[in-house]
Amino acid sequence: MVSSLERLRQELEDAIGSASPSALAQAPAGKWNGAQILEHLFLTYQNTNRGIDKCLKQGAPLATRATWKQRVAVLLVVNLGYLPEGRKAPERVMPRGMALEEVQRAIVSELQRMGSGLDDCERRFGARTKIMDHPFLGPLTAGEWRKFHWVHGRHHARQIRQRMGNC
Repeated sequence: MVSSLERLRQELEDAIGSASPSALAQAPAGKWNGAQILEHLFLTYQNTNRGIDKCLKQGAPLATRATWKQRVAVLLVVNLGYLPEGRKAPERVMPRGMALEEVQRAIVSELQRMGSGLDDCERRFGARTKIMDHPFLGPLTAGEWRKFHWVHGRHHARQIRQRMGNC
């Protein structure tokens, strides 16, 4: 069985393919281009990894209690795979102009690091334990974090394809 994060890696590689830097720089006015989308994804992986590291260093989950609104959001995004359009990304994961080559070089290792860290959290805290909070979805288990990143990454891979005219 292929994990959500492995499917995500494949999806991103397929979306980017052998795209040139100029193809990844195309975008409609006011929208992120493919390179900026990749940087956004990289930053989300990096931030998730920081949270995982904190959990593992503290030896305890950092999750809070979910609100009703967060539970509905998890149902839509994680369970049903529906990512609503139009939500503004948190400032910490907004593209900052990182070099495309640097993002392409680092994104796969950041995904692999996330997979290992989530596996470690599952072993230490249990598969059903909410390990840390997502900014919009609230507390998630390691499995829910994997699924969130798959849904989120697939959404952005589609956008990259659209920007490059490869739908």
